Amino acid sequence: MATKENLIHKINNGDNNVFLELYGNDPAELKRNAERYTGLLNRFTTEFGYNDCEFFTSPGRTEIGGNHTDHNWGRVLAGAVNLDNVCVAAKNSTNVIRVLSEGYPRFEVDLTYLRPDTREQYTSAALVRGICSRLTELGYNVGGFDACIDGGVPKGSGLSSSASFEVLIGAILSHLFNDDALDPIQNAIIGQYSENNYFGKPCGLMDQTACAMGGLITIDFEDPSKPVVKKVNFDFVATGFSLVITDTGGNHADLNDEYASLPTDMKAVARELGSKVLRQVTLDQIIEAAPKMRSRVGDRAILRAIHFQGDNQRVVDQVEALEKNDFKSFLDMVTESGFSSFMYNQNVYPVNNVTEQGVSLALALSHLILKGEGAWRVHGGGFAGTIQAFVPRKLLDKYVTTLEHIYGKGSCHALFIRHQGAGLVNL
Repeated sequence: MATKENLIHKINNGDNNVFLELYGNDPAELKRNAERYTGLLNRFTTEFGYNDCEFFTSPGRTEIGGNHTDHNWGRVLAGAVNLDNVCVAAKNSTNVIRVLSEGYPRFEVDLTYLRPDTREQYTSAALVRGICSRLTELGYNVGGFDACIDGGVPKGSGLSSSASFEVLIGAILSHLFNDDALDPIQNAIIGQYSENNYFGKPCGLMDQTACAMGGLITIDFEDPSKPVVKKVNFDFVATGFSLVITDTGGNHADLNDEYASLPTDMKAVARELGSKVLRQVTLDQIIEAAPKMRSRVGDRAILRAIHFQGDNQRVVDQVEALEKNDFKSFLDMVTESGFSSFMYNQNVYPVNNVTEQGVSLALALSHLILKGEGAWRVHGGGFAGTIQAFVPRKLLDKYVTTLEHIYGKGSCHALFIRHQGAGLVNL
């Protein structure tokens, strides 16, 4: 623990090595985060009335390879980004967790009751309760703490703000009560458990794992109960490219059926071939059986199965290219993945509203600006929301200006892959 005065001294208006690692070397961004940390610290001491506390961070994540592959036990490539959730926390010597998130009502979780509460479903309190319940079941310690959180991972941005929050809570509990004994993958699995069983959302494990571990990782879900996670050593900052996420402002309402159709279609093809998921079949098998399958599963399902096979292998090839420092081949495969999502997976606009194609338009503009010099693809679930692009420094201003001309000021986020995952900010 450190005092408020000591922490402010260490923040040093953003001039410290930890901030450089977390947020890059842009002076304006360093200053913004210094003000953010200081303001959060002041809010904490005002709200909870004591000085000794610590900072914690948890990044957002971006999916870089493997679009809609995880739910059919495939591979993904993901990275932690420099937009993060930051928290000031300290033990409070009670059995109650008290959390104040900027812009949201304060909530409390009484740890004497850790069973799911249907009245809390779809709330942050449900996530906290579920994490504590699972930690207790696994033999870890939990206890009361006070926390102020600044949510720097925008909701609806495709950067997994909920997963970032989950592993942030896990990291706080690990540090304050378990001597940092919880490893990142355990933290991710516990966060997923809480989201599935307490929050009420049947999510996969990619988001939590990327946020918890930090850096660039590849995950193989061939055995979904024991995913294989591997760090990929590559310095994106050294390439001179920015990773730009653009929010196209699409409406996510009424898209549940669209999202559900993706795993449903893919698994329908797998069942036709006597398997549970597409990871268990080959592209040759799909093509061989296609004439007989068309009337039973439909052509779209077959196209989506073709996408799965391509993107699942592409993750392996992308990792190999990065490990060989072949960034050009990597970029080419990012764009190939984007074309596959557009043509085969068909998750760039909803079929019940073909006049609204914000994602498609953003991809078209990206193609016009970046062809031959960058890469672009749909980001995350698709249908609405965000796209991803790797933009060279010389084209960054043009790219952002063009996309924000269509989608509004602040719709583009220029990011980088950061190394630290969820955990203590050791100023």
